[in-house]
Parts: sequence; structure tokens; C-alpha cells
Amino acid sequence: MNSSTHSPIDDRVQRSKERVLRTTSELLTESGLGGVSIEEVSRRSGVAKTTIYRHWATRADLVIDACSQISTKQDVPDTGSFEGDITVFLTSMATLLRTARWSSIVPSIIDAAERDPDMAQIHSIIQRGHAAPLQEIITRAARNGEIPISTDPSTMIAALLGPLFYRRWFSREPLDDTFVKAVVQNVISQL
Repeated sequence: MNSSTHSPIDDRVQRSKERVLRTTSELLTESGLGGVSIEEVSRRSGVAKTTIYRHWATRADLVIDACSQISTKQDVPDTGSFEGDITVFLTSMATLLRTARWSSIVPSIIDAAERDPDMAQIHSIIQRGHAAPLQEIITRAARNGEIPISTDPSTMIAALLGPLFYRRWFSREPLDDTFVKAVVQNVISQL
């Protein structure tokens, strides 16, 4: 059999895995992490617990996989300027925070990460995913002389993302283009 041909068993396995991941994502969105158990995923997806455990040894493994399916990989903009790059990136991030499924899931993962090492791993994966594009933008800007070479990327990432997360999960004020531009101008004025 060549590699482009799938057996019916392979297709069934793939469909079952997709159903389990979709159900896990739905449960995370509806109820947060506390609503996800292998038993509930099995019940709602119609996939046997034994089948689920065959592919994911633990609930944490399943949640990590489901979160990676939900999370949208952020592109690294290259507009030709540091200000343009961070504005494009933060505008995209603000849109995700307003509309993406994971933005309703993250608070329960942050909460669980305080007590559960497996959930701390999930939180770390999500955090690195958000920070990586900004890390690249900041490194490129320092290399190109647009910002001081001594700029601490971690501090700048916190200054750029922190206000967006604060608005999304704490003050619940609008995450609009006006706010994004104000964040960008505030950070640039501190350089």
C-alpha cells in the first residue's frame, strides 16, 4: 500500500481522534478546565474511554493536544519598522482576544497551573506561543538599530501584551485599534 492510501481503520481512527479533540475543545470553551474529564469527553464524543486512553495517556495530554488545535499560530509581521510590526502584531492579538475560543479557556488554565504541574506545562506552551513572535520582532529591531540593543525582550513583551490581557480578563474594556495604538505609543515613548 502506498503512503497516500489510507485503510478504513486509519480513517476511523483519525475521525475518532478528531471527534475527541473537538469535544475536548467544546468542553474547555463551555466549562473551562474543570469541565474536562476523560469520562465526559467519552460520553459526549461517543468514543470509548479505552480508545481515548490509547491516544492520550492522561487528561493533561488530551488538553495539551486540544489546546494546540485551538491556538492560532501568530505570524511575525515585517512591515519594515518596529512600530509597524508591533502595531500589526498587537492588533492581531487584540482580535484573537476578542474572538478566539482559547481566550475563554486561558483563565481556567492559568488558575489550574498554580496547583498542577501538568497544567503549568500547558500554560507555559501557551505563553511561549504568544511571546515568540514578539521576541523575534524585538530581536530584529535591536539588530537593525531601531531600539537599544540593551532592551530586555521579556520586559518589553510584558509591557506590550500585559495591557491587552488586562483589558480582556480584568477591566473588560474595549480592545480596539485606538487602545492598541496607545499601548504601542506608550512603549515606544519609554525607549
